Amino acid sequence: MPPEVVANPTPARAATSPWGPALIRVAAAWAIVFAVTFAEWREMTHQWWDIDTYNHVLLVPPILGWLVWLRREELARITPAGWWPGLSWMGAGLVVVVTARTAAINLVAEGGALMMLQGAVLAVVGLRAGLVLAFPLFYSFFLVPFGDELIPALQHLTARMTVSLVEWSGVPAVVAGLTIDTPGGKFVVAEECSGVKFLIAMTALSVLVAWTAFASWKRRILLVMGAALISILANAVRAWGTIYVAQYVGAERAGGFDHIVYGWVFFAVVVTAVLGIAWRFFEREPADAGLTAAEAGAHPLARFESLGMSSDVALALIVSAVLAFAALASLS
Repeated sequence: MPPEVVANPTPARAATSPWGPALIRVAAAWAIVFAVTFAEWREMTHQWWDIDTYNHVLLVPPILGWLVWLRREELARITPAGWWPGLSWMGAGLVVVVTARTAAINLVAEGGALMMLQGAVLAVVGLRAGLVLAFPLFYSFFLVPFGDELIPALQHLTARMTVSLVEWSGVPAVVAGLTIDTPGGKFVVAEECSGVKFLIAMTALSVLVAWTAFASWKRRILLVMGAALISILANAVRAWGTIYVAQYVGAERAGGFDHIVYGWVFFAVVVTAVLGIAWRFFEREPADAGLTAAEAGAHPLARFESLGMSSDVALALIVSAVLAFAALASLS
């Protein structure tokens, strides 16, 4: 008896991930938000690229991509859905942009433009996904180039600390404001010497490490505060070192040495030292940082998931709000 011919069953069709359409909606929302806040993003990009104080921000977009990639498995366990409060956050950002443009406060307008992108994400993918992505969304604020406001205070602080170190090392000095007059030359604690670049970059790095490597809030706060204090102290030591070396080689040669060492070596040494000390106390791997999908579902804020809506409706409302803003802006 010939064997029966058994037809191969048709393989079950793999379930289609809901994240494909959701990411398309997010991309569409971002595109139209970028279009109406182009002036803010153009100014931010100029500062990232052309002002060395903010060159470190060029690393923030790939860091954000890495942070989201680490959460990909947890996100896959969540079904994205629209969320009304996300639309409200985007609307708040829109109001901030309009108000700041009117007042000509670029920094605030740039923060509002970023809020619009954050709100678009929350409006399209929902609260639970937003909780899983909480840290990347927060960390995106480092895209906004802030810190210039600290320069005057940092200049005076650096000057006072430097003078103390100069006098401690036995170098006679006459101080007048930000000017330090020594036998080896006269030095001014200029804006470039305030250490703001070092402080901002160190803060961005320490916040990233604090979140990804520590589970304890106490250790996170200690790392961020300690890194900020070390960066300020290190900048004063660098300024003192320049003045001290100038007593033997002259101010001009010492200044050239300062730019080379501080720009290429000193910052790297200090960062390595800070991370080396912190590494001994690391509590977890970066992939373990953040809420799981289950934890997000059990989070106290999860009760606000009831304020949901269709993702298509969320995208339509985003487009409508942005187009209305563009129309009003063209009339003003």
